[in-house]
Amino acid sequence: MSEPVKPRPTGIGPLSNLIFASRWLQLPLYLGLIAAQAVYVFQFWVELVHLLEAAFGNQTALQALITSTGYKADYEIHALNETVLMLVVLALIDVVMISNLLIMVIVGGYETFVSRMNLDGHPDQPEWLDHVNASVLKVKLATAIIGISSIHLLKTFINAANYDVKVLMWQTIIHVVFLLSALAIAYTDTLMVQSKPASPRSGH
Repeated sequence: MSEPVKPRPTGIGPLSNLIFASRWLQLPLYLGLIAAQAVYVFQFWVELVHLLEAAFGNQTALQALITSTGYKADYEIHALNETVLMLVVLALIDVVMISNLLIMVIVGGYETFVSRMNLDGHPDQPEWLDHVNASVLKVKLATAIIGISSIHLLKTFINAANYDVKVLMWQTIIHVVFLLSALAIAYTDTLMVQSKPASPRSGH
């Protein structure tokens, strides 16, 4: 028996085709984020090299780290101490987390809003990309932003003596707002999933 002929997909009109093709206007935005990712990688290595040099007694590198972290002490620092080390390590973690956020936006956003990347079965496919959509992407981005905000808040509290009380208060308030926003996004997403009608079972 011959196989049934599959119906040909109905063509779309020129206007619909133009509107659908407009999604490619986002491509330069994602390429720009890739360039920003490269800048973050360069910044990470600059800070890491300064940290290694300061650990071996390089005063120029040490002063560069102190300046970049905004740390101020009542005495002149001639060696890498615990506070400066913690601030630098937190700054490096901050760069990594922002870089992870960029990856989620670039890969997830491109896959969701521009074009399929056909990564099914690829050994390096991220686990979260398998079920990514606009709602999942929002929740993951909100979670990443909370992590970045936590690192910034921890850096501020470690160096609290050099900050005004209002700065500490507003950073804490903003972090709490991020937490509440993420909870609201997750709760709204749960409500939307529950409100979707169940797919009818075959044979009924």
